[in-house]
Amino acid sequence: MTLPQRLVDRLYADADAARWSLPADLFRDALAASADKAFAGRSPAAPDVERFLRGLHLQDLALACACRHGVDAAWEQLMREHRPVLYRAADAIDPTGRARELADALWADLFGSLFRYFHGRSSLATWLRAVLAQRHVDAIRAAKRLEPLPEEESFAPAATPADANDMKCQQLVGRALDAALAQLDARDRLRLACYHARQLTLAETGRLLREHEATVSRHLARTRRTLRTAVERWMREDAGLPADEVQRCLQAAVDDPGPLDLAAMLDDASRKNPVVDR
Repeated sequence: MTLPQRLVDRLYADADAARWSLPADLFRDALAASADKAFAGRSPAAPDVERFLRGLHLQDLALACACRHGVDAAWEQLMREHRPVLYRAADAIDPTGRARELADALWADLFGSLFRYFHGRSSLATWLRAVLAQRHVDAIRAAKRLEPLPEEESFAPAATPADANDMKCQQLVGRALDAALAQLDARDRLRLACYHARQLTLAETGRLLREHEATVSRHLARTRRTLRTAVERWMREDAGLPADEVQRCLQAAVDDPGPLDLAAMLDDASRKNPVVDR
């Protein structure tokens, strides 16, 4: 997205980006990337773009840009102000201190290319906590995958012709759910993973995301409605099913989810769509 120079200059001043001797073109590119992410697939009017950009956490965005640019003073401020935030978040996730290893690894990745996912929509502190929480969930998933298989395997019987329609429904619902999960905000996926896939309580999920239990519950309810709507739309518009068949397929998947694995689907969606400050 091409931004007017007068707007870039004004936002550059508002962000106090000159204190880092940050090249104006780098800050302009960061602003454009944030706007492109927010207005993906749309052609917004100039006042809408300006309103959006003015609402960003501009000083945090400038700090992140300066760190990516290798400004020593910016890194010193980042470490002074945000490393304690990250460690407090790690201790909240796991009071035994084990999550600090994830915090240290995340900190190391900030010296790489991780900052390209920060667009200033949230504060830098909030974004760092969200990334840490996502990595904690990823670590839990990895540990689950390494658990040994039971000694005796049980095999499901082969599907009979009578099962064919239900299997087709399971496949369609799975594809629809994959598409819907990919469209969710990373924080919403993380909430789902914590509560539904990893069986954390509302309180535990809230501690991870620094949200009240009631807030977690409210967001989960909203996300479930969003998913339901998106799945139904995909099955109507992409799979071409009539409304009554959509409902029948959904009910069949609820009665027998078959190979549908929400934890694995969330894992896949998170891997393809990392935590981005949207």
